[in-house]
Amino acid sequence: MRRVTQVHPLSGFRLELVFNDGVAGIVDLSHLADRGVFRLWLKQGEFEAVRIGEEGELCWGEAVDLCPDALYLRLTGQTPESLFPSLAGLVNHA
Repeated sequence: MRRVTQVHPLSGFRLELVFNDGVAGIVDLSHLADRGVFRLWLKQGEFEAVRIGEEGELCWGEAVDLCPDALYLRLTGQTPESLFPSLAGLVNHA
C-alpha cells in the first residue's frame, strides 16, 4: 500500500506529494473543489489545512479524506491493475 509521507498545498487546488516509495509530483484536484463534501475547500484556508492521516491518506478535518492509492494512480497515470496485479483476472459486472 502506498502512503503519502509529505504534502504541500499549492494554489489552484493542487498538492505536491511524496510517497513512501519515493514517487513525487503534483496532483491537480481542482475538478473536485466544487463537488459534494469537497466544497469545504472553497472556504478560505481549508484546502491548505490538509494533513496526513494514520494510514497515509490525506485528511481535511473529520469530513474529507482521500485514499493514497487513488492519489498515486492519478499522479503516476497507472491503472489499478498495474498497481494491484491480482485485479487483472477479475471480471466486472455492472
